[in-house]
Amino acid sequence: MVNTIQTQGIVLGRTDYQESNRIINFLTADQGKLALMARGVRKPKSKLAAGIELFSVSSISFVKGRGDIGTLISARAEETYGNIVKDINRVQCGYGMIKLLNHSTEDHAEDDYFSALQQALSALDNQSIDTDFIEAWFSAQLLRISGHAPNLITDSDGQKLSSDDSYTFDIESMCFSAKSSGIFSANTIKSLRLMFSPNKPQTILKIAGFSDNLHTVISAIRQMQQFHLS
Repeated sequence: MVNTIQTQGIVLGRTDYQESNRIINFLTADQGKLALMARGVRKPKSKLAAGIELFSVSSISFVKGRGDIGTLISARAEETYGNIVKDINRVQCGYGMIKLLNHSTEDHAEDDYFSALQQALSALDNQSIDTDFIEAWFSAQLLRISGHAPNLITDSDGQKLSSDDSYTFDIESMCFSAKSSGIFSANTIKSLRLMFSPNKPQTILKIAGFSDNLHTVISAIRQMQQFHLS
């Protein structure tokens, strides 16, 4: 008897195969990354087509194959982030986040990656939220989940980070060092803690004072991402 598995999935990529099929790459809520054959999906009346759109969360059922590619049985969109495709900048941001996740994760990706991508797409769908902030938040989540988060508790000497000191940051060790000329203040480090927390982007933006150091925070996270995830 064929065992059908049900889960939630977000499309990472789609590749045309033969005349009417597509191979769909999903990030799932509890099955890691999957490559599934969607048979006949390019035909005009395909029931699968609506459930494999980009920038959406779908309920999918599938059966595993003998090799690396399984078979998609059904797909139904649960949440569609339609505002993303109305803005080319948001589309590019969405593609960039998906590419980064795909590049930096293995096939057996942890469930937290799905939650992070879902929350990032939800934020991206909100046209009032800046895309640079969303990209930085998502990169921070990938760094955290993959074990590359910075030390936001103690400095390079093992001393607790102080509200009275300024700090420099070493990208390789991901640690701060106390230095009077450092650009990282206590408030900046507090903002970094928020970015590396599991809090949703929309929640972080509501916290008083968070945006005061946003340029420095975004720049630092970009450097971390380029060094540890690229």
